[in-house]
Amino acid sequence: MTTPVVSIAYHSGYGHTAVLAEAVRDGAADAGATVHLIKVDEITDAEWELLDASDAIVFGSPTYMGTASGAFHQFAEATSKRWFTDAWLDKLAAGFTNSGSKSGDKLHTLQFFQTLAGQHGMTWVNLGLKPGWNSSEASENDLNRLGFFSGAGAQTHTDQGPEGVHKADVATAEHLGRRVAATARTFAAGKAAV
Repeated sequence: MTTPVVSIAYHSGYGHTAVLAEAVRDGAADAGATVHLIKVDEITDAEWELLDASDAIVFGSPTYMGTASGAFHQFAEATSKRWFTDAWLDKLAAGFTNSGSKSGDKLHTLQFFQTLAGQHGMTWVNLGLKPGWNSSEASENDLNRLGFFSGAGAQTHTDQGPEGVHKADVATAEHLGRRVAATARTFAAGKAAV
């Protein structure tokens, strides 16, 4: 069985989203994937080729004003060259985001990622977790403490730096990385069997 290749294409304005990207990387690597971190606002031709050769691409961005950052939107628009050639057709996709408030319209950013993936003909990998912190016996330290299903959502106080990213949100991002890598391995095995 080949090692799945997972690339994380992300933008981080203040470092919070970079912490989550690193957590996704750690989770995917822990599950046996080869992982590439790609900053979309500094992307090179070689990194575009890494994305094209990946089994899965995980999109990440802070949520600013109810959607992904401007830098991520520029990257998304630039992917149209891949769209014309079906370069990402049948790859896996997933996503994560961070904002200063508990909701912060993060769902809209995750849906933007899902739409981008859908336009490329990619298959979306959801978080695969029940919501945490939703009963009197639950804790803010639960996985998926913010209750997202479509991807990993994180909340960091606006007056804290990257070290302020909540530990449960980091663990949730690691879970997403492991899930993407495991799903990529399953897809590769299925393709080989067919």
